[in-house]
Amino acid sequence: MELQYRLLAELESDFDHLIDAVEHLATAYADAPTPAWALGDSIVDAGWLRRALTDFWYQDGQDGRETRNYIGVIVAGPSIMEAVEAVNGVKARFAATLKRIRHSAPKLIPEIKAVLPFRHPVLHDHLRGQGLARLHLKQCWRQLPVADAPLSRIRLAWYTSGRSIKRLSVADAEARLKQMDLSAPHIQIQLRKLADIPGDEPLAQIQQQAPVMRANLFFREALEDGRMRRAMNLPLPLFIPDPALKLPHLNDPPASPPKTRTRARRSDQRLEDDVFLKSLRIYRYRNPALQIALERQKQQEKP
Repeated sequence: MELQYRLLAELESDFDHLIDAVEHLATAYADAPTPAWALGDSIVDAGWLRRALTDFWYQDGQDGRETRNYIGVIVAGPSIMEAVEAVNGVKARFAATLKRIRHSAPKLIPEIKAVLPFRHPVLHDHLRGQGLARLHLKQCWRQLPVADAPLSRIRLAWYTSGRSIKRLSVADAEARLKQMDLSAPHIQIQLRKLADIPGDEPLAQIQQQAPVMRANLFFREALEDGRMRRAMNLPLPLFIPDPALKLPHLNDPPASPPKTRTRARRSDQRLEDDVFLKSLRIYRYRNPALQIALERQKQQEKP
């Protein structure tokens, strides 16, 4: 219990420092606004920036894996960049403390989501007034994007084909199905399908990821390592260090992601097209023996 209280006190302190650092950044921008751009013709002022940096909340019905995007570009001089670095430093400390809590006292997480907002009356009033439910921890610790150097141009495009693939064994899949309603016919059908394949066949559980805005950054001059460009995701406004305060050339992407997949399907697709176990979003590999060999090779290459 002593460890839990200490970790909770550390996270509360980290959250306090985060709010202070964000407020300092928003105030610095209000005092000396710099050229900026935001998706959808939004006006980038101190109010917009403050909303982007303090949107820490779940909305009703929001998927816990999703975060809201505030896509923008802000060129900044040394004082604002120093404030950005301070925010990212506090966010990193918050993330590190939260990681220790998830490892040592995971049962504290629901309490954290409910209790931390009460430490700041203004934020709590906003939470209550907007009908928002609880703290969204990822929106607290995700870093503000920062460019390495001044940019000449930025090319933005929605990326809608992202997904995560988790390797599962037949036994893993069977155990997960048995945790569901075994009286349901569709669960019994899936268990029978699973029993008809070899026990050592690898399976893949697919999680489609939310659309993200991808940015290709083109530097005004080559970096020390010779690079002239870099790609990154932009869930939050990108800050560009630039003493000249010159906004780079930007294209005009659509305000929302496309409804359907825009990238062509890969010719070397390893998974079958049709889902194998719908209740678990599990697919079979087209060539299970090849997949096993590839995984063994990766294991052997590990130091």
